[in-house]
Amino acid sequence: MAIIETNISTGNDNFQGNREGMLALIERMRMLEERTRRTSSASKPRFEKRHQLLPRERLAILLDHGTPFLELSTLAGYGLDVSDPDRSVPGGGVIAGIGYVSGVRCMVCASDSGIDAGALQPRGLDKQLRVQELALENKLPYVQLVESAGANLMAYRVEDFVRGGNLFRNLARLSAAGLPVLTVTHGSSTAGGAYQTGLSDYIIMVRGRSRAFLAGPPLLKAATGEIATEEELGGAEMHTSISGLGDYLAEDDRDALRIARDIMSKLEWNRGIPAAQDRKERVVKPPRYDREELLGIMPMDHKRPVDMKEVIARIVDDSDFLEFSPRYGSATVCGHAMLDGYPVGIITNNGPIDPAGAAKATHFIQVCCQAQVPILYLNNTTGFMVGRHYEEAGSIKHGAKMIQAVTNATVPQITLYCGASFGAGNYGMCGRGFHPRFCFSWPNAKTAVMGGEQAAQTMAIVTEAAMKRKGAEVDHEQLDKLQRKIVDNFDRQMDVFTTSALLLDDGVIDPRDTRSVLSYVLSVCREAEARKPHAMQFSVARP
Repeated sequence: MAIIETNISTGNDNFQGNREGMLALIERMRMLEERTRRTSSASKPRFEKRHQLLPRERLAILLDHGTPFLELSTLAGYGLDVSDPDRSVPGGGVIAGIGYVSGVRCMVCASDSGIDAGALQPRGLDKQLRVQELALENKLPYVQLVESAGANLMAYRVEDFVRGGNLFRNLARLSAAGLPVLTVTHGSSTAGGAYQTGLSDYIIMVRGRSRAFLAGPPLLKAATGEIATEEELGGAEMHTSISGLGDYLAEDDRDALRIARDIMSKLEWNRGIPAAQDRKERVVKPPRYDREELLGIMPMDHKRPVDMKEVIARIVDDSDFLEFSPRYGSATVCGHAMLDGYPVGIITNNGPIDPAGAAKATHFIQVCCQAQVPILYLNNTTGFMVGRHYEEAGSIKHGAKMIQAVTNATVPQITLYCGASFGAGNYGMCGRGFHPRFCFSWPNAKTAVMGGEQAAQTMAIVTEAAMKRKGAEVDHEQLDKLQRKIVDNFDRQMDVFTTSALLLDDGVIDPRDTRSVLSYVLSVCREAEARKPHAMQFSVARP
């Protein structure tokens, strides 16, 4: 037993200031998520008139009642496509997450057709590509609820058209990997988007509502002069009886979702996965400290120090953490723990990464791979230590070894941005560019090549030196303006509301939910390791 003893005083001013700052950030996040739900729900009268369910109502019927649903990337696209962030509706026009359908854990992706008729948004494309990647990595069946007006031709970008082909490629890859692709086409599935329906193993269409065609009536008339109605071109009755595109004809949204659940129950997807495989049979002891205290641990200013073992103590079983090589490279903290019954190796930072810390982390990653233990990275670092002493000690060499270990690790790696994640420290701590299996952020997280003030001072020194070389008088007012501009630019981009909008994580989570979210994704990883889908040379082709 190696129980972490807390040194936090929840009554002091620092703790209370941290707590108030974190709560304000959480409130902002929830407000933005509610804005998306409210905007979609405003379409309810139109949906009711068509005898349709809203997208989130469809999800509620599809998913098993009372089971967890881990929604992903709720802030996707926030503030990126409008000049006024107060008008921005985050989410990318897509609702996506991992949940249970008839007892089967699935990746679910639904068009949020209550917003702009489900038209594809640039960050919505990135979001769908990411959840398809997660489905492939974690061997999850893929369930789509499709109703989309397709691409927004008024905001056409050729790069989105070309990259959009990856959506369809991934559907074929999922099917060939032995992972069922099940689609309910609730409404329109047009042009290239028709392949979102067509590249599915099971297709359910709704009488009088589903539409799937490569060219709708306006484009058909423009291209060939032919005149046809939407129902004649691509209605559910035609596709289920003549073209063979649809497999099941549903009477309405509820009936379609009933059929989807029935299909999933008939696949016997969980065969071969022992009941105890998803969680070790043992008594799980909760952390000894209140999860509410996670709100006050992390400072709002990333330059203030924090002991990350205080975070570990509030997320791991019984607050029991066996630290690995604690006296060597001590600013880099490594160790073993159990999290809700799952073994996990943890790497985190109590400061910059020095050569000894990088060497220790490399060793620890390798022993976790040897023992097949997943690794959790709790990011809180301003980067690698710099200076003559550290260069002589092999900072680049040892940092490179750490990055090699992260890159080639053979176990699931999960990243959580808890504080700063700057410079090459982001790389060594399995930042998004290193493809962690899952990647989440706390609302206070900051990600950048370096701190804004550091970048500003660096550029001021370089600019001043250039002025002196040219024999020009140093303009201190100009240098001050330059520094303010750089700080503003860095501060704007390192903020989690920007990084998450750019899909540089899989979502922002309330620190109090950390243990439950990590437990859920660890169980997804454990199940993926145990599952052996029947891969094929080709994906399932329609008759």
